[in-house]
Amino acid sequence: MAGQTGGPGLPRARGELSAAVVAHLRGDGPLPDPSLADAAEPYGDDLQLALYVCYELHYRGFGGVDPAREWDPALLAVRAALEHRFESALRRDVPPGAGLDDTLDALLVEPVDGTGVSHFLQDHATPDRLRAYAAQRSLYHLKEADPHAWVLPRLSGRAKAGMAAIEYDEFGAGRADRVHARLFADLMADLGLETAYGHYLDEGHAEMLALVNLMSLFGLHRRLRGALVGHFAAVEITSSPASRRLALAMKRAGAGAAAEFFYTEHVEADAVHEQVVRHDVVKGLLDDEPGLEADIVFGIDATGFLEDRLADRLLTDWGAAAQAVT
Repeated sequence: MAGQTGGPGLPRARGELSAAVVAHLRGDGPLPDPSLADAAEPYGDDLQLALYVCYELHYRGFGGVDPAREWDPALLAVRAALEHRFESALRRDVPPGAGLDDTLDALLVEPVDGTGVSHFLQDHATPDRLRAYAAQRSLYHLKEADPHAWVLPRLSGRAKAGMAAIEYDEFGAGRADRVHARLFADLMADLGLETAYGHYLDEGHAEMLALVNLMSLFGLHRRLRGALVGHFAAVEITSSPASRRLALAMKRAGAGAAAEFFYTEHVEADAVHEQVVRHDVVKGLLDDEPGLEADIVFGIDATGFLEDRLADRLLTDWGAAAQAVT
């Protein structure tokens, strides 16, 4: 077929919705009725995989799938139904947020007896656990910063400049070998993992798919630009201390220099980014559009909600007591 891409292969289906979407992209069957999304588990494997596949057409696509499918009206109608089910569940399940300043301040609080994935791995890292963690996170880190770049055309002035400055760092500051997605691939190589983009999609937990889908949902909809900025703030503000713990976990487990470097790089970079996000991106956006404050808070809180779900899943898999992510 003319225009086919050489991206990763389509994943194995996990239910009726994802089976129909994958089959349609292979040319083997019709799309699912959009109304089927109404009865799907909003955070479950089937809906999250189907939505991930729809979104991936806006990134690298899939091998053998015509790039024109990205704007297939019928597929977009299915995607819209999946998005509505997912977003509605988040707005139902994420508790109403506090004020923005209090919400941002809370992200900076490091509990004395911290719990969560980074704390657990700092003390109990094994090569197998680190490989399992990296395989899950690869669904985001091998496209790191890409979902956030969608918001740039929706910002202006100080918010745009601050966001672009951080994204420039994420994309290697002009050096291909320092692009953060490349650094994560190097980490994976140190751990003995396959580094190809999308390789671990079939192993990706629904909880991880939901986190990546959240970024795409916020990034691809202009109406959710405030939520995307909130999500970005949550990621950048909490990244530095968690990265310090994960760097130590990599070192203690003997994961390798590149594996350790990915996180030490984030300790320094994200400590700077945290200030730019808060004072330039968030404050700049609110100076331009003060009505977006509640959306920013929602983006922060929805990120924490889904990170907690992923943490519970990983800690349970590792035989640890479920704990809140940090």
